[in-house]
Order: sequence, then structure tokens, then C-alpha cells
Amino acid sequence: MRESGSDRMEDFFQQKPADTLSDAPLSTRMRPESLEEYVGQTHILGPGKLLRRAIEADRISSLILFGPPGTGKTTLAKVIAGATRSKFESLSGVESNVADIRRVVAQAAQRRTNGVRTILFIDEIHRFNKAQQDVLLPEVESGVVRLIGATTQNPFFSINSALISRSQVFELRPLEEADLLVLIHRALADSDRGLGKQKTIIEPEAAAFLARLADGDARKCLNALEIAALTTAPLADGSVKIDLAAAQESIQRKAVVYDGTGDAHYDTISAFIKSIRGSDPDAAIYWLAKMLHAGEEVRFITRRLVICASEDIGLADSNALVVAQAAAQAVEFIGLPEANLLLAHATVYLATAPKSNSCTVAIGKASQEIRDGRTELVLTILDPNAVRLKNAGLHQNRAAVIPCRNSLKRRLRDSQFS
Repeated sequence: MRESGSDRMEDFFQQKPADTLSDAPLSTRMRPESLEEYVGQTHILGPGKLLRRAIEADRISSLILFGPPGTGKTTLAKVIAGATRSKFESLSGVESNVADIRRVVAQAAQRRTNGVRTILFIDEIHRFNKAQQDVLLPEVESGVVRLIGATTQNPFFSINSALISRSQVFELRPLEEADLLVLIHRALADSDRGLGKQKTIIEPEAAAFLARLADGDARKCLNALEIAALTTAPLADGSVKIDLAAAQESIQRKAVVYDGTGDAHYDTISAFIKSIRGSDPDAAIYWLAKMLHAGEEVRFITRRLVICASEDIGLADSNALVVAQAAAQAVEFIGLPEANLLLAHATVYLATAPKSNSCTVAIGKASQEIRDGRTELVLTILDPNAVRLKNAGLHQNRAAVIPCRNSLKRRLRDSQFS
């Protein structure tokens, strides 16, 4: 029997995606289906916030959502599609090509003639090259599709400026521990999509542990919860009790949010150096540990330590440069994990050393003077002292730089050298 147009349109909004099947991971089954179920991101979705108002008023333009994994970018895109009664189409920035984009756009154009709007969700949109991103421009501008791109990279660096200018950009932040606890207890109570049928309970300490080590990642938190529930032997009454030991085994190593070339990489090294500069050894050791845990290149760390020794400590403790350089050389033949001790030694020394940026200020001002000021000439007239030295055979080319020295001192008066 042939379906009517209204039946087909109803399918767009009522059909359940395949990822709600019982064999899908818990994190997928528990995806929120409405704004009311959505947890976290109150800075953009709280009452009265711009994005929430736009969704509720059905005035959504194209969006770029960026943030760490597990913060709800895909989920939010699906919630928006449902709230605005739009057909949800999804492409991958890794697997899709221009032909896939043109196919989805053609279908969206046909759908548009029937009054149905299309939201095109592109996961990892930063993986699209310029040609692929350019294909989207006319379709986004004409409204054939409303684009929602998701990325873990800073979109202002990884996405074409033309596409950015046609979209609103929203940052999704790691979820708070309180948000993750809400998701944990919701999953335990939900009999349809969650673990409610298994009569699973969790000790408060175990729930807090999962929420803490998930590091703001809802996917990681719920998947660890599911592993703990499925691998814990049931009690005599058939219920499953997740204790702290089971939670610890289910999540094991904490995966910190860190990318070797992106924002997290530079933000972390910046925090590390600023902690040393601010004489905060505890903070400096923390950021060092985070970089080492994430697998940061050791040479990158040691280079920054050597630079910091002169840039921020300088003449206040010249031995800092010796310590930093010794650490840089030592880690080359010691290797990890023992090299962690050398890096920690150098870090604490630099963080607790007195600070002086006089060398940094001096070379900066002198360089600025060379670029913007009057260039001083080396005078060729020898002063009396130079003549005596020359006659003694001790110095042949000492120029009389004394006249210009006073001028330079006036112009570089903030330098702390005499």
C-alpha cells in the first residue's frame, strides 16, 4: 500500500533512530529527546538564554557547536531537530565527501518543496577540507539546509571564515560533577532505556568517583556505569550493587582532555608557565602532571622550562638556567617514567626561585628602539682611553661609544642595567 504524503511527513518526526536499540551503549540509549531532559550547558540553554529562546521560538539559524568530547553536541543537534520538527540528516567529517553533501542537499531541496525543513548535522566538521566546506556555503545561505556543525577544535581556526560568518557559534563546556550524577541516577531509574530493569543500585562513593573521573564527559561516565553494572555479580535477590571497587575497575585510567596540537595543548602549557611565573609550585606541578599523563612530548616541556629560566627568572637567579638546561639534557638519556622526577625538580626550582624580567624588558625595548627609533652609529673617533689601550696593544677597535651611551640610557630608562 502506498503511503500518503502526511504519513511520510509523520515518519520524519516520530521514527526512532536505530541507536535506541537495546544493544546500543547506555550513553546512546539515554540520549535526551527534549530540552527538558537535556542536562548541563546552562550558560547557553538556561531559561532566557539566547540558544534556548531561539529553539523555543523556532528561529534557529545555522550553528557551530564546539567543545570537548561527551559534552552533548550530537545530542543537542538531535534535540533541536525534534523541537523544530525538522528532518535530521547526519554526515561525518571523517567519512563523508562532496558527493555525500550534494546527495543530502538534493534530498533537502526536494523535502523543502513539501514544507519540511532539514537540519544537516556534520560531526567533526573541522575535518572537512576547504572544498567540502565551500560546497555548503550556498545551501546554508539559501536556507536549503540549516547546518549544525560539531567540532572539538576552535572553529575560528579550523573552519572557513565564510562558513563561520553564516553561523552562530556556541561553546559547550565539560559537564559538572552534579550534572553527571543526575545522568547516573536517571540511567539507573529508567526501565525502558536505562538499567532500571536490572534493579541496579550504586553506592554514593562509587557514583561520585565515576562523576569525578569522567572529567565532564557524559559518554565516558555512562559507559563506565554500564560496564560496572554488567560485570558485577548480582546479589541473592537478583539486584546489582555497584561499589567503589567496581567503579574504579570500570573506568580505570582517566583520559584527560588534551590534544597534541590544538587549544588544550597550548592552554595547558600556558597555565604551566604562568604558574611558574606566579611562583605557585603546586599549580605548576599539577599542569606538568597533566601534560605528562596526556603524553606530551618531553622536549616541548623542557624547551619551555629553559626559556622560562631566562624570560621570567633571569638575573634574579642565574642558576635557574643551569638547572633547566641540566634537566633538558638529563631527560634525553634517562627517559620516561624516571624523567618525570627531573622535570618536577626543575619545575619546582623555577617556580620557587626569585623572579626578574629585566633581561626580557631590556632586549624588548632595545629591539623596539631598533625598529622604531633612531639608529645609533658607532663613532669612529677613539677616546683617550681607547688610544692608550691601542698603544699598549690591548685593544685596537674600541670606539668612543660613550657619547651615545647616555642617550640610549635615557631612551631605555626602564632597563635595570647600568
